[in-house]
Amino acid sequence: MQIFSPNEWASTTNEGQLSVDVFRDGEDLVVRSTVAGVKPEDLDISIHGDLLTIRGKRSMVKEVPEDDWYYRECFWGAFSRSLVLPYEVATDLAQASLKNGVLEIRVPVREHGKKVDIAWEE
Repeated sequence: MQIFSPNEWASTTNEGQLSVDVFRDGEDLVVRSTVAGVKPEDLDISIHGDLLTIRGKRSMVKEVPEDDWYYRECFWGAFSRSLVLPYEVATDLAQASLKNGVLEIRVPVREHGKKVDIAWEE
């Protein structure tokens, strides 16, 4: 497995990697991410089994000529993030909200919070 820094990832895939926070809140598994500047219609969220995938794109409001740039730290363009969920979840009850640039996905945990064991490859 090759490990990329965020900038290397973007340069090799032409897609940025979304940062996420994942935690349990009572009976829900919660995934949060900052997606400032992204419209809800530019987000695609899917759960297949134990794999959650968030895809989207962030568009610049105005194109800036190359000679006018001083710093370029914000990522503009397509981004995604896929992660294996640590619990069995009720995917049919998943809900997402977007408020003040923060995406929150809530999915109820199944089977009283049975944790999924993930084997590591050696």
